[in-house]
Amino acid sequence: MRRLMTRGLAAVGGLAVAVAAAAAAGPRFYDDDPIAREPASRSAAGARPLDINLFFEYSYNLFVTASRQPSQLRAGNINSIDEVPDSSWFTNRIGAAPMPGERLTTGPNSGPAPAPEKWVLLREKNAGTNPGFTARDANGRTWFVQFDIPEFPEGGTGAVEVATKLFWALGYNQVQTFITSFDPARVEIDPKATVRRPSGARTPFTHDDLARVLERAARNADGTYRVSAGALIPGTILGPFRYSGTRSDDPNDLVPHEQRRELRALRVFGAWTNLVDWKAGNTLDVLGGGDGRMVVTHYLQDVGSTFGMANNPHEWDMGWEHFYDPEPSRRRLFSFGFALSPWQTVPYEFYPSIGAFEGDHFDPAAWKPQTPVTPFVDMRADDAFWAARKVMAFTDELIRAAVHTAQYSDPAAERHLADVLIKRRDTIGRLYLTGINPVVNPRLDGGRLAFSNAAVDAGFAPAPAAYRAAWSRFDNATGQASPSAETRSTTTVIPAPGGVPAAPGSFIEIAISAETVDHPSWQQPVHTYFRRTADGWKLVGFERLPEKLPEAGATAP
Repeated sequence: MRRLMTRGLAAVGGLAVAVAAAAAAGPRFYDDDPIAREPASRSAAGARPLDINLFFEYSYNLFVTASRQPSQLRAGNINSIDEVPDSSWFTNRIGAAPMPGERLTTGPNSGPAPAPEKWVLLREKNAGTNPGFTARDANGRTWFVQFDIPEFPEGGTGAVEVATKLFWALGYNQVQTFITSFDPARVEIDPKATVRRPSGARTPFTHDDLARVLERAARNADGTYRVSAGALIPGTILGPFRYSGTRSDDPNDLVPHEQRRELRALRVFGAWTNLVDWKAGNTLDVLGGGDGRMVVTHYLQDVGSTFGMANNPHEWDMGWEHFYDPEPSRRRLFSFGFALSPWQTVPYEFYPSIGAFEGDHFDPAAWKPQTPVTPFVDMRADDAFWAARKVMAFTDELIRAAVHTAQYSDPAAERHLADVLIKRRDTIGRLYLTGINPVVNPRLDGGRLAFSNAAVDAGFAPAPAAYRAAWSRFDNATGQASPSAETRSTTTVIPAPGGVPAAPGSFIEIAISAETVDHPSWQQPVHTYFRRTADGWKLVGFERLPEKLPEAGATAP
């Protein structure tokens, strides 16, 4: 966390030298390490609304971000044990503590469901593919109402419901979302409601406008409509957040967004769910706070372009190619369309409520959103490992419980979506948990070092022949390590050598590696740091990979 503060202040400018000198003079670990929550001690009352032009964003991402070279820098907002602390961006949920099924299926829904006995239309929906509008329910609460399209009945509403639960459990701020009903016979139009005409003029919203919206919606046999209703978020709406840089008007926003691990990890979570639409317009910054200190909270407000719903009737390439992808585009051009892309030959099991979504040919490393975004480009193997552990924390039962919240009328479609998510979960775990040294959860107690192997525990790799621990006395003031001994074990429990310091305040460093020919990268040790307390040894530091990785094609020093 000290690294977070140092990088952030240095990025502001002017203070870089002073901050670097202060950081060098201070200890490696502090008494409050590891920090559990990212500090937000200053008021952001001066934050102002931000607008990001969609055409510019898409163009920039397709033609500039796509050619960006990865920074190879470690994430800037992790704490001293390589974890993401809670913040206004992210809250540790699944994987941090047991999650009962009922907690997952409730998700962000802390308030009452909509009262659909009456709807008062307030304004048109001005973004997105599915029809909808903003309306007030019978209890006077404001909701963003979205319908399904006739080609995919239950599709859009179901995708929003399931994805909201999954992304909330993963740790992201989500909008309260419910599946409910809409009866045109119980609709009023607010006298102030307007709609933008093709000329650009705004005129009153009429019943004819309502009829045109409903023409594009999937209708039930009884004349009602199934809808997804998202609650209005309290606070001052500031518009979207950027996927790179920081907000200059938020004094708590110190880490460039491309260096935030939870934003880098969205590449893995997006691949799992096939959430392809990562435009800024699907995010939301909200200014609020009831204690006199205003804080900007960051939301993923629209996660509905997921599963097969990312692939509308004419775009089954979502997840396989960017909007513009030079290589496949040239291949199709010069072959006059006869060169088939992988997505054109996949044998999808298609359900109208799910769309084209499969797990047998899924490759997380090759998956692509509509446009690249900077945090995805900068994602490193340790970021992907962290994300994969989150995905693997979803048991089969939790995944099926989340899918059940979509209220699909076809049980086969519900089973299919859950089965595909389970397959894609395992593919992600198999790829990313084995790619680097998978030692996790180190503990030092009773004269022995114990830990787990995330890849072996998940069944994705055989146990290595042995584990090796290199022990060093660690000087927290200077950051110098003095090697003292090396121990070895064929299990994940390694005896401590003699002479381990016992005085409170002492530090030791232990480098843990695995002896295996199946995964050579496991021979690269993880570095763990323990501080002696009155109650025993406390883990205060963990490093899975170096601060800066070699550039592509370069040789590590």
